[in-house]
Amino acid sequence: MTAVAVYPDALPAPHGYSHGTLVGNTLHLGGQTALDADMKIVPGGIVEQFRQAFSNVLTTLREAGGEPKDLVSVVIYLTDIPDYQAHGKEIGKVWRELAGTVYPAMAGIGCTALWQPEAMIEILGVAVIPEHRLVIPRP
Repeated sequence: MTAVAVYPDALPAPHGYSHGTLVGNTLHLGGQTALDADMKIVPGGIVEQFRQAFSNVLTTLREAGGEPKDLVSVVIYLTDIPDYQAHGKEIGKVWRELAGTVYPAMAGIGCTALWQPEAMIEILGVAVIPEHRLVIPRP
């Protein structure tokens, strides 16, 4: 099978990576931080950064015809696990608002830093998109 890069027009153009890689009907979602359209990390803390980073992931998912319920795995990298835990209820509310109540396999991993120094969170995942909804991106 050939891997096809997914580059949503709604996200900043990546340099040296893909927002997603589609192989068959499996979409590997590249790590997304809380970058906005101006290539700046959104201000306001972990809840706002979660909202932006997860929205970026979902934008890539939708570009390939996927829906949040197609997510099978999500990994969240965090520079401050206690801060994420302290805001867990608010983050859970954002998840339900954006993705509903279907939860994939997940992991939260602490790290010392992310690519952008002000980033507190990076989210990546894997989705399996049913063939009837699959959209193969143009090269």
